[in-house]
Amino acid sequence: MKLVSTLVGLILFVLFFSFALKNTQAVDLHFFLNYELRGPLVLMLLAFFVAGAALGILAVTPTVFRHRRERTRHEDTISALQNAQVSTSSAPQPDSVATPR
Repeated sequence: MKLVSTLVGLILFVLFFSFALKNTQAVDLHFFLNYELRGPLVLMLLAFFVAGAALGILAVTPTVFRHRRERTRHEDTISALQNAQVSTSSAPQPDSVATPR
């Protein structure tokens, strides 16, 4: 399995690297207030990909922390219930056999 993932990673790297080599022409990016940025297309794409990934991570962060808090609360509840069960349960009583008189 490790060989397959390494091979897939190598193939993706070669594809992306060849894409980068084919897209080296300069592009203009126009912002508001007549601000303009000029650079290679592949760097612009990379910058916007990284910015999008960062914004996606920031968007998911509150949900992750909420789930961690809930998991901790549930684990505390489970351990409290297990401790209560251990303390209330006693060893089973042996069967008593009536002795004949």
